[in-house]
Parts: sequence; structure tokens; C-alpha cells
Amino acid sequence: MTTGCQPKLQLVAPDKPIEINLNVKIDQQVRVRLDKDVEDLIANNPDLF
Repeated sequence: MTTGCQPKLQLVAPDKPIEINLNVKIDQQVRVRLDKDVEDLIANNPDLF
């Protein structure tokens, strides 16, 4: 009689894979590197612009 009142817990795996978007971090690293390269280029060639 007590078996009908017990809660049942069931874990089900998702049918789609978990997606983690890391574009922001990659974009920031690329911009920092480009900014540094541009600063070096201008410092080495002051008559460029």
C-alpha cells in the first residue's frame, strides 16, 4: 500500500548537445592583438599617415 505513494525520480539526457558560445572571448583576444600590432606599426613608421 505504501509503494503507490512514493515519488519517482527519473533523469533523462537531452536530445540535443549542449552548445557553449565562446565568440566573445576570441573576438576580444583578436582585437587586442590587432590593436597592439597597429600601435607597433605606427610607432615604427611615424610618417605612415
